[in-house]
Amino acid sequence: MARSYPEWQQLATELEIEGRAFIAGEYSAAQDGRSFACINPANGQTLAQIAWCGQREVDTAVQAARQAFESGEWSALAPLARGRILKRFAALIRECSDELSLLETLDVGKPIADTQSVDVAGAAYCVEWFAEAIDKIGGEVAPVDPKLVGLVTREAIGVVAAVVPWNFPILMASWKFGPALAAGNAVIVKPSEKSPLTAIRLAALAKEAGIPDGIFQVLPGAGDTGKMLALHMDVDCIAFTGSTAVGKLIAADAAASNLKRTWLELGGKSPNIILPDCPDIKKAARTAAAAIFYNMGEMCTAGSRVLVHRDIKDSFLAAFKEAAQGWQPGDPLNPDTAMGAIVDRIQYDKVLSYVDKGLNEGATLICGGKATHLEQGLFIEPTAFDCARADLTICREEIFGPVLSVITFDTVEEAIRIANDSEYGLAAAVWTSDLSTAHKVSRALRAGTVWVNCYDEGGDMNFPFGGFKQSGNGRDKSLHAMEKYSELKSTLIKLG
Repeated sequence: MARSYPEWQQLATELEIEGRAFIAGEYSAAQDGRSFACINPANGQTLAQIAWCGQREVDTAVQAARQAFESGEWSALAPLARGRILKRFAALIRECSDELSLLETLDVGKPIADTQSVDVAGAAYCVEWFAEAIDKIGGEVAPVDPKLVGLVTREAIGVVAAVVPWNFPILMASWKFGPALAAGNAVIVKPSEKSPLTAIRLAALAKEAGIPDGIFQVLPGAGDTGKMLALHMDVDCIAFTGSTAVGKLIAADAAASNLKRTWLELGGKSPNIILPDCPDIKKAARTAAAAIFYNMGEMCTAGSRVLVHRDIKDSFLAAFKEAAQGWQPGDPLNPDTAMGAIVDRIQYDKVLSYVDKGLNEGATLICGGKATHLEQGLFIEPTAFDCARADLTICREEIFGPVLSVITFDTVEEAIRIANDSEYGLAAAVWTSDLSTAHKVSRALRAGTVWVNCYDEGGDMNFPFGGFKQSGNGRDKSLHAMEKYSELKSTLIKLG
């Protein structure tokens, strides 16, 4: 049963928040006493003090993970048994949906309706999906000389560090620890310092589900904590979602240490192409608004560049401006709120600086462009610019906020060229009534995901998620994700 606005407000006053790290099956503070404040971006209030894990906590957690992994209590558990425990974990996530949704909303400013229906529900689905996949994946018997038996098998890598972002904290974490746990690894989650609360709470649920001590641990902290994990000689794999700049640093640290397996899901500047034969301009405009304003634009796949054909530009912009009105920011605890608060002051100032850059470089403001302050929170209006050139700063750099660049084109070839003229290649979309055009443009776009006549569809776990170029490597979701957390082994047995 859906809760009302007053009910969510009341629950927020009653919420108990854990801020300690979870190491070897127990919550514990940082040994040196360091901590940082967790701030609600919607009102500026401090929610809790969070343990800031340093080298001692990292070393202790890695040692516990190594011991737990090598004991075989999890890695050698029968796939069916491991799957049952993960299903229980997923069930506990669902049972605690209200609590987890509230933690996420208070922590990062996301609307409560979204944290319930997308973030927490999606995390439970992810864990359950990989739990069900465990005993469905086998190895191979290679065709070799009859005097040999050749087996190809997959084994867990070992200790996996998952450094996860602040825009979808619980969901992105599950995309890492779900397949990693399913493959039999020990996992250390390092949540962003901007969004540690749900990961810390998940640790207790994992233990309650039956995951052995040391197999699922959480180390809150800042960038230095993530760097320690990337450099650690006894971490076998590191998976990261975040900015391209930080991803490059993690890859360098991983290479400089033990050449640990490194999987990176990074930034994007995704093009949303509206061709003149778009089947429904009003629908395309509504979808384009959702593609950039959903989650306050804090999405690596955000449709932050709309490429619209000159012949339909005026009608598209009229429909878009109308659609943008439905994305005015409000209190994240109100179930009717579509867009919440920007995650923190740093990101808030960054987004507003890009608005200034757009104005200074000659872009024409279509809508928004201002900060709004609801009870001293960090809110920004849904903003869009009409850009005369595709090389403006706001057209090329990832803003990670509710700011859209609209670029005009005259031919399909020009649209493809502009779309691909980016260091990123995470997602893209095209709107057309012609099936051949849809296929041709989709093939030509250098992106890991391409939508046709829609945007951000496909929450199904069967689809791999990741990007081309500097949007990263490897893939989250789908069975391809499990490959990232396992090693291939060839075994040849000579018959007597």
